[in-house]
Amino acid sequence: MSRFFGKVLILCMAGLVCGQVAFAQKGPVFDGSRAFSYLEAICEIGPRISGTDGMHRQQELLEKHFRDLGGDVRYQEFDVPHPQSGQPVRMRNMIVHWHPQATQRILLCCHYDTRPFPDREATPALRQMPFIGANDGASGAAVLMELAHHMDALNRQANPLQMGVDFIFFDGEELVYKPGDKYFLGSEHFAREYRDRPTRNFNYRSGVLLDMVAGVDATFYYEINSLRYAPDVTRQLWSVASRMGVREFVARRKHEVLDDHLALNQIAGIPTCDVIDFDYPHWHKRNDLPAACSPRTLTKVGRVMIGWIQANGSSTIK
Repeated sequence: MSRFFGKVLILCMAGLVCGQVAFAQKGPVFDGSRAFSYLEAICEIGPRISGTDGMHRQQELLEKHFRDLGGDVRYQEFDVPHPQSGQPVRMRNMIVHWHPQATQRILLCCHYDTRPFPDREATPALRQMPFIGANDGASGAAVLMELAHHMDALNRQANPLQMGVDFIFFDGEELVYKPGDKYFLGSEHFAREYRDRPTRNFNYRSGVLLDMVAGVDATFYYEINSLRYAPDVTRQLWSVASRMGVREFVARRKHEVLDDHLALNQIAGIPTCDVIDFDYPHWHKRNDLPAACSPRTLTKVGRVMIGWIQANGSSTIK
């Protein structure tokens, strides 16, 4: 083995030990360990059900984080009847604007509420336990929190962003207590507001939804509805992952998922794909905890997202 290749091997092994992905990437480097610390901080709040104190505490944490890093934080508020009591529940979609003057924009989104209880537990008693939602809720938020550290650097690179970037946190994705309760409250409200706003002076060209993106040994397949409604966005994102050598993004269709991206595609007309590990073994179970998540997975997803932002946001279209 030559001295050169020996050094390359050592560097690659060091990257793996540190929980980082050892592939070449120009520009900002996503820190999966820091993203994981954000996931843990969100989970320390406990359940974050829409309209509860846990959700309010999470909103305060996120708002301070993004404003400290230069993001323009806004809320989109609306009320829905509680599925059990019928009393109004205040929903708050959080929108973080970067490069706000750009009229052509891309969006990255997630839901940040947790479902009320772990409904997929086989034992009824276990369904009454708290649901923390480390992967199903906190993981997408953690990726966006880490990406916020790099938005300024993306604007200072040799080919700076020409498009604006928005992070959107949907409330009420699963305020669901029984079969028949309504899913996707926040994303459907957002999509209708975007579609029906007569004075809108900007346009979303494409988007990515991040849902369950931190699981240990996660694999991300083409999601069937993403291919149906946003084939170009989906294939481009997986192409970015392939060029980076991120093998966990498998360019093969597998699951058909009902998720927040449907409202963006069907109501708002924003081509949006869903990045989701739908084989996650703790989906809607009490063990959806930080221990079931991985800084390494967050690193891979985060670096692919930086590459996708660079590929789209650096367009000369204004």
